[in-house]
Amino acid sequence: MRDPMNDQGNAGPDEKTTVLPETAVALVEMERLQQELAASEERAKNHWEQYLRALADVENVRKRAAKDLESTRQFAVEKFAQDLIAVKDSLELGIANAGKSDVASLLEGKNATLRLLAKAFEKAQIEEINPEGAVFNPELHEAMMAQPSDAPPNTVLTVIQRGYQLNGRLLRPARVVVSAPKA
Repeated sequence: MRDPMNDQGNAGPDEKTTVLPETAVALVEMERLQQELAASEERAKNHWEQYLRALADVENVRKRAAKDLESTRQFAVEKFAQDLIAVKDSLELGIANAGKSDVASLLEGKNATLRLLAKAFEKAQIEEINPEGAVFNPELHEAMMAQPSDAPPNTVLTVIQRGYQLNGRLLRPARVVVSAPKA
C-alpha cells in the first residue's frame, strides 16, 4: 500500500488532488475581480462613447452658433435698410416734384420725410440726444465752446448738433455750447 504522505507527486490518473481552502478562496476572489474588471472596462467603454457623442454635440452647437452669428451679422441692418429705402423714395419724390410744387407742399414733403426717418430710428432704437438746458455730460456731449452766461456753470445753452445713441451706446455726442461764469 502507498503512503500518501511519502508520495512525491507521483499521483496516478485515478488519484484526486486536493485543493487547499486558501487556494479556493484566492481562486474565487480572482474570479470576482476578473468579473469586476470586465464590468469596469465595459462602463469605461460606454463612458468614452458618451464623451465622444457629447463632444460631437458641443462641436455641432458651436458650428451652428457661429453660423447663426454670421447670418445675424450679415442681415442685422436689413429692417433698418428697408425703412431707409422709404426715406430715400420720399426724398427722390420731393426732388422730382421740386419745380412743380409751391413752398408749402415742399415743406410738408420734407416734414413727412423727417417723420419717416424718425420712425425708422425709433424702430432701430436710435435715440436722439438733445440736451438743451441740461447739465453738461462729457459722456454724451461735446462742448464746442463755453459762453459767459447767467445760467449755472456747465449748463448746455445751445445744441449745435444733436447726438444719437443706439441701445444706450453713444453713436455721436451732441455738440453743444455750455455756460461759463461771467468774468
